[in-house]
Amino acid sequence: MGRRRVQTAVIAVATMMAVASAVVAGSLMVAATAPFDHAFERQRGAHLTALFDPARTTAAQLAGTGKRAGATATAGPYPSLVFRPRDRAGFRLPALTLAGRPGPGGAVDRLDLKSGRWARGSGEIVLDASFEGPALGIGATVRAGDTANAPTLTVVGFAVSVSRTAQAWATPAQVAALAPAGSPVTRQMLYRFDSADTKEQMRAARERLTASVGARALLGAQSWLDTKRAADQGAAATVPFATAFGLLGLVMSVIIVSGVVSGAVGTGLRRIGILKAIGFTPGEIVRAYVAQAMLPAGAGIALGVVLGNLLAVPLLSETEALYGNVPLAVAWWVNVTVPAAASVVVGLAALVPALRAGGLRTVDALAAGRSPRTGRGQWAHRLTGLLPLPRPVTYGLATPFTHPVRTLAMLLAVAFGTVAATFAVGLTSSLTAVGAAQDPESRAAVTVTTTRANTAAPPPPPPAPGGRPGPPLAHGHAAVPSPREAADPAQVRAAVTAQTGTESYYGKSETEVAVAGIPESLQATLYEGDARGGSYAMISGHWITGRGQVVVPTRFLERTGTTVGDTVRVTHEKETARLRIVGESFDTSGDGLQIHAALADFPSAEPTTFLVDVKAGVSADEYARKVAAVVQPLGGDATTNAPSGQEGVILVMSAMAALLTAMLVCVAGLGVLNSVILDTRERVHDLGVCKAIGMSPRQTTSLVLAPVTAIGALGGLLGVPAGYALHGLVMPVMGRAAGTVLPPAVLDVYEPVQLLLLGLGGAVLAVLGALVPAGWAAGTRTATALRTE
Repeated sequence: MGRRRVQTAVIAVATMMAVASAVVAGSLMVAATAPFDHAFERQRGAHLTALFDPARTTAAQLAGTGKRAGATATAGPYPSLVFRPRDRAGFRLPALTLAGRPGPGGAVDRLDLKSGRWARGSGEIVLDASFEGPALGIGATVRAGDTANAPTLTVVGFAVSVSRTAQAWATPAQVAALAPAGSPVTRQMLYRFDSADTKEQMRAARERLTASVGARALLGAQSWLDTKRAADQGAAATVPFATAFGLLGLVMSVIIVSGVVSGAVGTGLRRIGILKAIGFTPGEIVRAYVAQAMLPAGAGIALGVVLGNLLAVPLLSETEALYGNVPLAVAWWVNVTVPAAASVVVGLAALVPALRAGGLRTVDALAAGRSPRTGRGQWAHRLTGLLPLPRPVTYGLATPFTHPVRTLAMLLAVAFGTVAATFAVGLTSSLTAVGAAQDPESRAAVTVTTTRANTAAPPPPPPAPGGRPGPPLAHGHAAVPSPREAADPAQVRAAVTAQTGTESYYGKSETEVAVAGIPESLQATLYEGDARGGSYAMISGHWITGRGQVVVPTRFLERTGTTVGDTVRVTHEKETARLRIVGESFDTSGDGLQIHAALADFPSAEPTTFLVDVKAGVSADEYARKVAAVVQPLGGDATTNAPSGQEGVILVMSAMAALLTAMLVCVAGLGVLNSVILDTRERVHDLGVCKAIGMSPRQTTSLVLAPVTAIGALGGLLGVPAGYALHGLVMPVMGRAAGTVLPPAVLDVYEPVQLLLLGLGGAVLAVLGALVPAGWAAGTRTATALRTE
């Protein structure tokens, strides 16, 4: 090891990268299920959350439903209602389920208070922890409705319910006081069962519950399996890409270790002969060469475990935020299994060439010395000599055929390095496309609203009632502005069309609708005008082009059992329209049920926002100032849009992909460096002869770099298609793990120029790895080279 410092470093770095990637992948596999399960059991989560009509059942009757339904524990009844509060900046939050509970504890669904305290009296409220942020913290106030006399509530705490039974909590008396006149609050009951692991078991529990109170008394029920499935998807989408990098690292470590030990055997034949001559047994020779690989590999494995734990922290923290006070860390068995498996793989990779060393006859090893087999590669020298290239270049191009195994190891190292780079470029481009696809408003230059803009940013919305937390491929929507003191949409529209810099625009309105077959209300975005600029990426079908059409996400189709081309009945306030599903949108935000339709289908709805594209050469800032000067006196406002940025786990995944790729590329470069060092040291006498007959240092450098460049170009030619194919394989798996199908806009992200540059990158990588030994060969004095014979 002391004489082979470069090879030692190569093995250590290769194994470190492979182990780090595998630890990250293993930790994410555990995080895909374990956090929810642990949090659910610790909080004694509700297997079934049921809402009852207070007019058809009493609290006393509900208290006895648990026994009749076969529940092992119950909590409630709690008064509950759905309301849409507004923050102090006037922004409307999504519809929230508000439950009246005397405290966070109980036999079922024990809430975790992330910050603050529990509501103790009138005028206090506790919100879901996903709301907490700079714009909404402890002591902030929210208004309980749109009316001027709506009660004002002070936020006193933020809590986490892993069961997602509600998104806001207050005292029972406060919930009753917030109920609209003539609309009594519903009653919420929470149940736990001994057998609740399958859909059939949960369906049977619901049927028993329905039988105990009557079908009309039960307004709706939510199974914990739906919540669990959505929560599991949060971390599951990160597993495929981490696994891909882990496998790439593992394969490269095998190639590197095999190449290093094989090279050590090939260049140390005379040394092996001497060791055998002085009494070393074949077994001792094998152990010696295996140890040359295992000692640095052991150091690399230890460093890889530490690095893998550090890299897993940001991804695990994204998952941890969903479950409150559930600490997440890399599972102990991952830190044991991965190093053990890596040690076995590296040991096997080193054993094959070591066995070759142990099997050599002493006389053959002493006779061979450092010389390659006689006649090897002569045909290549004759063929390359016919090429119309300088003789040092053709001489160099023939040398790889002298050691085909070593050449193959170098070729594979470059190829896999190019695979990693190609895959990473596609992955980061796809993740960027995901963020952009979920924020179509950012594509417009200017946003004109019918309400006065406020400098305070709205808090991000929590999951919808009964919905799922946003998956890692999600990009949140902003809360809907308050319509108080709103300008007349017709006047705002006229101000937009009157501006000479207007290229195109469309209006939109965020509202709630009812869809036949879905018990809860859904979020709908209604458009007027040419809405192509605000279209989501389409998985199938097309974006809305006129009346009578609706675009829905994948989860809507799954929930309703419909397909593109079917018709659904949508109701907005008192207006009902039958709309044909014309497209399946790529929308992973919220609960994945937001629909898109035309404003013309619901005459009572009016646009609250206009998204404007300005003409070429027109300043968006100047345009916004001009429109704002017109609409602000009316109650509206105009602002420029900032480009959509990557957020949350998408940014973490992109950064991690870049880091793992850099490590893989470095390992590939070290593999090239090791092979070229072995070649130049083995051929140092030949280089001395070439220098003695007049070869200049520049020609010596070209002799060394010529074969490396050719191998790098071939490696790039092989690696780019493989990386392209790997991206096409992994990205759909990530999408399915997140509960969606990825559209072509997310999958088809490679440009021809990118692929060409990545292919050339293989040659660049190989040359960079060979520069140091090439410089050493060029600078070696002729006499020094000749004396090494």
